[in-house]
Amino acid sequence: MGRRVVAWVSVLGALGVAALPLGAQRAPAQAPVSLLNATLVNVRDGSLQRNMTVHLREGRIAALEAGAPAAAGATVFDLRGRHLLPGLIDAHVHVANARALRTALESGVTTVRSAGAQMWVDVGLREMVRQGLVIGPDVLATGYHVRGGLGEDAFLVDPSLPAALFGAPPSVDVLRQVVRANLAHGVDWIKTSGTERAGLPDTDPRKQVFTEAEIRAIVAEAATKQVPVMAHAHGAEGALAAVKAGVRSIEHGTYLPDEALDLMASQGTYFVPTIDIVHDLAEVGGDYDHRDLQLRGGHMLPRLRETILRAQARGVKIVTGADTGYGPASVARVSTEILRLIDVGLTPLAALQAATATAAEMLRLERQIGAVESGFEADLLVVERNPLEEPSTLRDPLLVISNGRIGLDRLNFGRQ
Repeated sequence: MGRRVVAWVSVLGALGVAALPLGAQRAPAQAPVSLLNATLVNVRDGSLQRNMTVHLREGRIAALEAGAPAAAGATVFDLRGRHLLPGLIDAHVHVANARALRTALESGVTTVRSAGAQMWVDVGLREMVRQGLVIGPDVLATGYHVRGGLGEDAFLVDPSLPAALFGAPPSVDVLRQVVRANLAHGVDWIKTSGTERAGLPDTDPRKQVFTEAEIRAIVAEAATKQVPVMAHAHGAEGALAAVKAGVRSIEHGTYLPDEALDLMASQGTYFVPTIDIVHDLAEVGGDYDHRDLQLRGGHMLPRLRETILRAQARGVKIVTGADTGYGPASVARVSTEILRLIDVGLTPLAALQAATATAAEMLRLERQIGAVESGFEADLLVVERNPLEEPSTLRDPLLVISNGRIGLDRLNFGRQ
């Protein structure tokens, strides 16, 4: 077996899944599905269309028809007036295995963007979903977070990496090499940092990590493969450097200054505030449960709320990200992120768009996902009530379909 095959088998083993048969490429053919009596939520303008039939074929939305019968031979779901909308997009996750991916799916999420993963596990998860090994959200992989040197696990998976990367200081040359290593593994995005983390007690989220020139080098290297860059950034100086360097999205952005927000608005940089995880930081339990972090979260939260409002006032496009690994302790969810954004001051439609149409645009997938339209991927969510009037209904998914496959069905528990 070649080195890359060994690495691929190692990744699948880490995911807890049997090795992929060599030569397998795409998921098997699917039976058609017809969704009857749907109340279709148009996330572009907030309008509703009642008594709609939605036909799914080969993982895509084949047709939308008012009052039409089911297609011949289709699996039929009578929604009985329940509300149908596009599956939610989580643009900032740290999933590490298939179980976590399943948890995300069952919360209504049908697309995730990884925000960093060891051993290129997110690349493996992406291929598992594509090839039908698991039913889960589509994964946009990021690979190793570009923070300087790689950890030893990267070399265990791919010994061909240059030894200079191991524990190396974050020079421009080293940063470019880490980007190239990620690109060689087929990532969809690159993630880097403008500031230190908020989720570790011994780091300071205000502290700048990379200069504008260093981040610009990362952006330029990623651009050689037309791959966009996302930047973790809380503090003012580091966030401004990342925006000036040309990243496509700022993650967290707690202390974004007006100068950075003005520039984001003018050049179309997206903002992924991850406000729900900052609530989690400030509270007991969840992904974070540490006294120092609770104190930190308590003073970060009002600043982030203020920043979201200043961003919205300038027309900066806001996107949802739960910033969770969807593990056993996780309580962060995109549905809750939507509620948090509404609580800050976004309209229900704007908050829902942050998890659908606007997120799809940021991911450069606006012609494939983020809306219920003919020809789009069959990524769908069914809820009991109108999410624009009662957004909390998003926390109770009744049917989740990803790529035309049924991921969750809670529509009918009746017994004959």
